[in-house]
Amino acid sequence: MSTTAGAPPHEVPQDSAASPTRRSGRRLFLIVLGIIALILAGIWLARWWTVGRFIESTDDAYLQADSVTVAPKVSGYVTDVYVGDNATVKAGDPLVRLDTRQYQVALDQAQATIAARAADIQRAQADILQQHANIEQAKAQQQVARVSAQHARDEVQRYAPLAATGAETSERLSELTSTRDQALATLAANGAAVDAAETQIAATTAQIAQARAQLEAAEASARQAHLDLQDTVVRSALAGKVGDRSVRVGQYVQPGTRMLSVVPVQSTYLTANFKETQVGHMRVGQPVILHVDALPGTDLHGVVDSFAPGTGAQFALLPPENATGNFTKIVQRIPVRIRLETGPETRSVLLPGLSVTADVDTRSSREGDQRIKAENDHG
Repeated sequence: MSTTAGAPPHEVPQDSAASPTRRSGRRLFLIVLGIIALILAGIWLARWWTVGRFIESTDDAYLQADSVTVAPKVSGYVTDVYVGDNATVKAGDPLVRLDTRQYQVALDQAQATIAARAADIQRAQADILQQHANIEQAKAQQQVARVSAQHARDEVQRYAPLAATGAETSERLSELTSTRDQALATLAANGAAVDAAETQIAATTAQIAQARAQLEAAEASARQAHLDLQDTVVRSALAGKVGDRSVRVGQYVQPGTRMLSVVPVQSTYLTANFKETQVGHMRVGQPVILHVDALPGTDLHGVVDSFAPGTGAQFALLPPENATGNFTKIVQRIPVRIRLETGPETRSVLLPGLSVTADVDTRSSREGDQRIKAENDHG
C-alpha cells in the first residue's frame, strides 16, 4: 500500500544523480565564459596599449572641395547656356555665351583706327622721301647760286680798278655790283630753302613718332576689344561638376555676377576639426582611417596633409577677445587637412559636405615627442 501511494523507489536516485551533473556543467560553462572574457579583455587591453591609446578621433569632420564661382568679365545678355545642373565639365569647356555684337563693333573700330594710323605713317614716310629730294634740289640751286655769286664778286673786283682809272665806266661797275648783290641774295635764299627743307624733315619725323604712338594705342585698344570678344564665352577654369546654376538665357549680367559654380569633386579632401588637446601628437604624413556616414561599414584611408595656422576662432568674423575680464576657457579646435587615398570609383560618391569620422594614428610621433621633450629638458 505504501509503495503504491508514494513515489516509485527508482525515480528518487535519478533526480539526485542529475543535479550534480547539471551544476557541474553550469560551472564549467561559467568558467569557460570567464576565460573567454579574460582573453577578450586581454586582447582589447593589448590592442589599446599598442594602438588604441595612440588613436585620436573626431566626428567634427566634413568633406570639402575648392569650388570655383564662375562669373563673366564683361557685361551683356546671355545668349547661350551650354551646361545643365550637375553636368560634368573639363577645364576649358564653354559654359555660357554672351551677346557679342557690341564687342565685335569695338574690335572693328579699333582695327580701322590701326589702318588709319598705319596710313598716316606711310604718308609721312613718303613726305620724308619727297623732302629729301627737295633738299637735294635746294642744295643744287644753292651751289649754282654760290658759283654765280663768286663770279659776280670776281667781276666786281676786276672792274673796280678799271673804273677807278677811267678805263671802264662807272655804270658798268654799278651793273656788276648789282649783279653781285643779287647773286648773294639768291645764295642766301637757297641756303634758307635748304634749312627749311631739313627742318621739315624733323617735323615730319616727329609726326611719324606721334603716329606710331597712336598706332600702338590703337593696337592696344584692338587687343582689349579682342579680349572682350573672347570673354563673351565664359569657360570653365577647372574640371569638375556644375552646381548652384542660376544663369538663364536672356539674363543681363555684369562683370562679377555669380552664374554657377564648378566643384572639383575629383579633388575632394577632408577637413577635420580636432580639439587642441588632440593635436599635440599629430604630424604630417600620419595615416588616417575615415568612416563616411554615406558609406556605412566602409573604411577609407587618408593621410594628414597639413595643419591650419591657427584655431578656427582666429579666423572667425568676430574673433574672441579674452582680455575683457569675464574669461571662460573653452577648448579650441584646429582644422586639420587630410588627403584622401581612394580610387576614382570611391571618389565618385564622395561629395563635399558629407560628414566623416576621422581616426588618426599618432604612433609615429613618439620619437619626435621624445626629441621635443629632450630639447626642452636641456633648455
